[in-house]
Amino acid sequence: MLMLEEDICRKCELKRDLQREYFPNVKSVVDSDIQTQDRSATRKISGQQNENGDEVGQMNSNGGRLLCVASCNEGQHHKNQVKMAFSNLTSKAILLYDEWIKDADPRLEGWPLMSSPFPTTFIIGTYVYFVTSLGPKLMENKKPFELRQIMTFYNFSVVALSLYMTYEFLMSGWATGYSFRCDIVDYSRSPTALRMVRTCWLYFFSKFIELLDTIFFVLRKKNNQVTFLHVFHHSIMPWTWWFGVKFAAGGLGTFHALLNCIVHVVMYTYYGICSLGPAYHKYLWWKKYMTTIQLVQFIMITVHIGQIYVMDDCPYQYPIFMFIIWLYGSMFLVLFLHFWYHAYTKGQRLPKMARNGISKDQ
Repeated sequence: MLMLEEDICRKCELKRDLQREYFPNVKSVVDSDIQTQDRSATRKISGQQNENGDEVGQMNSNGGRLLCVASCNEGQHHKNQVKMAFSNLTSKAILLYDEWIKDADPRLEGWPLMSSPFPTTFIIGTYVYFVTSLGPKLMENKKPFELRQIMTFYNFSVVALSLYMTYEFLMSGWATGYSFRCDIVDYSRSPTALRMVRTCWLYFFSKFIELLDTIFFVLRKKNNQVTFLHVFHHSIMPWTWWFGVKFAAGGLGTFHALLNCIVHVVMYTYYGICSLGPAYHKYLWWKKYMTTIQLVQFIMITVHIGQIYVMDDCPYQYPIFMFIIWLYGSMFLVLFLHFWYHAYTKGQRLPKMARNGISKDQ
């Protein structure tokens, strides 16, 4: 028994020696406990000063060794408990995910990016890291990229894509049968239902394309435009829409996507003209009305989604999605009202070009 205790104690002391060598500034809990308990045991026994001093010394040594063994065992037991708790939590999370994913729309089996939310999460995580940390560091000592032609092509390409998605949303439901009230998801494989699924997936994918907005800011060293609100909006949209497409591709949850496509036609037309250069800025007098259109968009979204809470009976399959859309629309309505007030009420004192939303360096 004593040999086993000594072996455990030697292992514990070896750990302490390794820690002291490679992590000199970190003091382990085990080391601290052993020293405290060893000193306590020594104080208790060392008071017996008699002719058996050697035996007392042996008792001190054995007492410290036993305390060392007990402390090491206690630390190992705690580690095992933590590992077991983490393992149980992981197993429960996997089981919950497996049960939850069974309810996904089978029509999306094998579609790009739709196998699980992890590819989307990875892309969004990489995007956030690049635009908030890596990108600005890489550009710190470099000249801004000249991207005028690329941005012009990009902006008008998004206009074309948004026009196409607007048409597809209309033809797959919103102009061919939806009531604008309680429109549930059609999970059939009819041509119209499958057309809506394809349009929803395309809208989801377009959110990845729009991440280029922020990347262009970083490459042009317009870091003041990489705001929390901007990054949050571009991050949350593809992630939430993965769940929307995976479980509810259609129905009243797509109304805000239709409106968003219409607004993006206006927005990216503005961005496209702006990217053409100062000679075209005189045509951007309608920028204030573009912001008003965005406000109308969020009002329509919150009102349309909010009606589900006053209907007597609406068997929409995923009410949680309606709450998320309503919350998101309400939040951005407040933020845009705040922006509109400061830009166009207090902003009347700004120079004309600033009031039009155009800076001299654009």
